[in-house]
Amino acid sequence: MDQQSKVEIVKDLIRIETANDHEAQAAQYLQRLFRQYGIASRLVEYAHDRSNIVAEIKANQPGPVLVLAGHLDTVAFDQTNWTHDPLGAEEVDGKIYGRGAADMKSGLAAMAIALIEMKEAGYPKKGTLRFLGTVGEELGAMGSLQLTKQGLVHDADAIIVGEPTGGNIVYANNGSIGYTIKSYGKSVHSSMPEKGINAVANLARFFAAEQDAFTGAKVSPVLGPVVHSVNVFRGGSQLNIIPDYAEVQGNIRPIPECDNDECIARIQRAVDRLNQDAAMKLELTVQFSFQPVANDPHGAFAKLVATSRQKAFGQPASFEVIHGASDASNYILDVQCPMLLLGAGEWQMAHQVDEYVDINNYLAVNQTYENVIQNFLA
Repeated sequence: MDQQSKVEIVKDLIRIETANDHEAQAAQYLQRLFRQYGIASRLVEYAHDRSNIVAEIKANQPGPVLVLAGHLDTVAFDQTNWTHDPLGAEEVDGKIYGRGAADMKSGLAAMAIALIEMKEAGYPKKGTLRFLGTVGEELGAMGSLQLTKQGLVHDADAIIVGEPTGGNIVYANNGSIGYTIKSYGKSVHSSMPEKGINAVANLARFFAAEQDAFTGAKVSPVLGPVVHSVNVFRGGSQLNIIPDYAEVQGNIRPIPECDNDECIARIQRAVDRLNQDAAMKLELTVQFSFQPVANDPHGAFAKLVATSRQKAFGQPASFEVIHGASDASNYILDVQCPMLLLGAGEWQMAHQVDEYVDINNYLAVNQTYENVIQNFLA
């Protein structure tokens, strides 16, 4: 495939709005693209207008299973502050601008093209090459969980997730836990607060308690300490009414050494201690719980990817960690194999105004994927 055709594919994907929805349209585009080159694929519906896509190429000889995975959705955008149309896929000075240009439609395009070009080159020689495009990664990672439950990574020997890493290799990332603390009180007129129970004031006591919730928790030598923050507050309805309800929402970034179960238990213990006061009624609800992922940067697959990347870029890769979660946090529920993040575009461009991907970086990542396929499935 010539370079301009590769550029047009990522532009086409950017022009399809998939901001927290409508991923079926991007999945259908990829399915049509695969069909042109004789690659079988199927859509896996999650909800109306929301479909994952699975494509696969099998060799005649048995061998390992390599999974290339990415998400079809993007975060939302407010066009007001953009200097480039978020859905325009404008090309300026060697960059393509638009929502999802980095996170991660360039990664998706690079992976899809890798399947096409490798099939035409007669790969895989052995084993299976599988592509997964998922819905909803930005808000709950529902698609990757659905495909995991359907067994689509159960046989994987290695997985690359195409998050924006600039072509470098991310070998470890935190998990993510989203939770809500609900505070129940008793509403009365504000002139007699002693006759009521102030749900906002009680929630303030949780704010103080959560500051120490992770004191003494283990620290990861790779990812560092657990990161914890309370980011949303709702409470009260009118200034002359003692509020009978309030809630906060928090986010925890667990590590393997202080895993999801322990993190949730620590918050629950803080709630239980406060609820010993008869005037307190706090309730913990967990919205989602994604696992941390840590790989051996000196393992055989990491070395293979590093060699493949160096050949494509002409310089060594750096090995990095990030504190965000990815679809790998769901895949690890069903399979223990190397799971590395490697994609086009820079991590710091994700979710930003005037998001872009550098075309040369995108093309080099595409070549990296193809080098990995040739080395792993030869």
